[in-house]
Amino acid sequence: MPDDLPSSRIIRVLLADDHDILRQGLKLLLGLQQDIHIIGEARTGREALELVQSLKPDVVVMDISMAEMDGLEACQLIRNQQPATQVLILTMHENEEYFLQALRVGAAGYLVKKAAPSDLQNAVRTVAHGGAFLYPGLARALVRAYLAQPSAVLSSPSRDQDKPKTANLAQQLSVLTPREVEVLTLVVEGCTNQEIADRLVLSIKTVQAHRANVMEKLGLHDITHLVRFALHHGLIPSDL
Repeated sequence: MPDDLPSSRIIRVLLADDHDILRQGLKLLLGLQQDIHIIGEARTGREALELVQSLKPDVVVMDISMAEMDGLEACQLIRNQQPATQVLILTMHENEEYFLQALRVGAAGYLVKKAAPSDLQNAVRTVAHGGAFLYPGLARALVRAYLAQPSAVLSSPSRDQDKPKTANLAQQLSVLTPREVEVLTLVVEGCTNQEIADRLVLSIKTVQAHRANVMEKLGLHDITHLVRFALHHGLIPSDL
């Protein structure tokens, strides 16, 4: 088991994809990890929703294009009905609009199917432990969309209760250590935990700890709020 996770923490995962071969491949890939356990499979968004209600997984790895109910609609219903379950979108779509829609309905992560197996494994662990995982490069799309229309990007009916109280953002920023500010900046630029670890010469375990501390100290719950906060304080360039 990787040394950056609690030894007693088993991540319970539900797979939702309408392609049987791909779903079986994901099951084999993730099932090789000692800290990940596949507890169910769904072919449609509606079936995924039903299984979430009965199995209560930690993470749902979900495709967007599925019969009966697509992954985005299913994601929103899952987040409304079972908020303890995190949703990781795994899709062929690199279209920015799909990505932004996924964030609006409460997805904790967005990954494209051409990603490396290690990216998927890291994404599952990240969202299971309360983090947000974006396929590298997509964070820039979020920044551009925020700059164009911030209220639309951050609007999420299913997550209104999670909006941070940011009456005094300057005071909140002061509680971060210089290293936490560095990690925050790299997160909103779209860097993975491994990339952050490499750039800052840290272990992945340390990076995950810094990310968790940032989220907790700032009262932030998802990547949209991280981007808003970082832009507000000039932590990332606005001319993307």
